[in-house]
Amino acid sequence: MITIAWDVDDVLNDLMRRWLVDKWIFEHPGCKVSLEQITQNTPEGIINSSKEEYFLSLDAFRLSGEYLKLKPDPEIRAWFEKFGSQARHMALTSVPFKAAHISADWVMRNFGKWIRSFNFVPSLRAEESLPDYGRTKADYLRWLDKVDVLVEDSQENICQAQELGIKGILLGKPWNKSKLSVKEILGEINKIL
Repeated sequence: MITIAWDVDDVLNDLMRRWLVDKWIFEHPGCKVSLEQITQNTPEGIINSSKEEYFLSLDAFRLSGEYLKLKPDPEIRAWFEKFGSQARHMALTSVPFKAAHISADWVMRNFGKWIRSFNFVPSLRAEESLPDYGRTKADYLRWLDKVDVLVEDSQENICQAQELGIKGILLGKPWNKSKLSVKEILGEINKIL
């Protein structure tokens, strides 16, 4: 049975869209940026902020309780209902340490029937000092040495996984070069299964 590692934010849910609309634009009504204009992740230059201000806002959204209200992607959720038992699944996300428990809670509430392992690489913040077990998802994947497929929205993470011999499937987002829709990435996974 193959093991699939799933990125959480912007793959299993729509964090960037919800944060942009419900938090950033709400608090900055002069900002007229749409998700389709977010061609970089992190988007501080696009939303006219500093990286620190962006992280503070995103982290406040995560910690406010709004993150737990995010809906899972309906197509991915339906795929898990139909095909989820045909592979092993784990979550592999990059999230600040102070919000990892919230992300884990969200994953278990929405996908815990199939995703039995929550793993994260800390997205470091200035106020955090953590042991260094690796700084990238590739470092984690190399150490774990059990993953066959990585589903991601980061081109860099996909390239690094492929260098390790892991099949990378890049979900199309405005900040990456993939044009693959959710339906198409699920089709790719079905071919592998």
